[in-house]
Amino acid sequence: MESQIHYLAVLGYIDSRLDELHEEFGDLPEVLKTKEKKAHENKMIVKDTENILENIKKFVATTKNTLIELKDKEEKLAKQQFKVRNNKEFDAITKEIAHIRSEHTRLTDQMRTEGIKEENLLGILDQQKKDFEEAENDAEKVRLELQSLATEQNDEVKILYDKRKLVISKIEDKYYNSYERIRNFHPDTVVQVLRNSCSGCFNALPAQKIVEIRNNLDEVYDCESCGRILYPEEFYIDDSTVEQFK
Repeated sequence: MESQIHYLAVLGYIDSRLDELHEEFGDLPEVLKTKEKKAHENKMIVKDTENILENIKKFVATTKNTLIELKDKEEKLAKQQFKVRNNKEFDAITKEIAHIRSEHTRLTDQMRTEGIKEENLLGILDQQKKDFEEAENDAEKVRLELQSLATEQNDEVKILYDKRKLVISKIEDKYYNSYERIRNFHPDTVVQVLRNSCSGCFNALPAQKIVEIRNNLDEVYDCESCGRILYPEEFYIDDSTVEQFK
């Protein structure tokens, strides 16, 4: 029957391998997040510009109709001037025609200004779309790289997590809780005694403690200097050790 320290050593080996696999992603997740954010911002810029252009088109279409209506109204009023009965009516119509012409001029000038704005924005929109496409392509490259790594790792990670559950089921709760607590400070939670020293912090171990670690395998000993869990130098943990758990 395997010992508690053996199970802890295997668990430490599995977690170290999982850490290595996760580290292969490096800063790619953060890089992807940054690039996706940039692509989204560029997309919103394009959308805002397109909304402005759409509003300009609506304004131009509405204004063209309004100009036609103003012109028609001016012509009708001009005809009425010849049918007035007194100067007061003539002056009132003249004043209204002047207002219509002023409004016509204002809307014509505004439509011309909006036309220039539209022309400029169309040029800007082309560049904004290129910027968005470039940002999206950059994000997609990183996304594909991450997916490729994840695909390669997927089977191994799944197997390791399955093995991890099996190993944990054989570890007493008090030792597993201690393991998880130490792991918050030292990723290499369980380390081998090498040349009478802790291979985690390299501090020398008392001779008596080395003897106890070697002989009392169902007891768990930690390094007094760094707190890591120690296992005997005679132990050899590798992939084949992990594979034995089924």
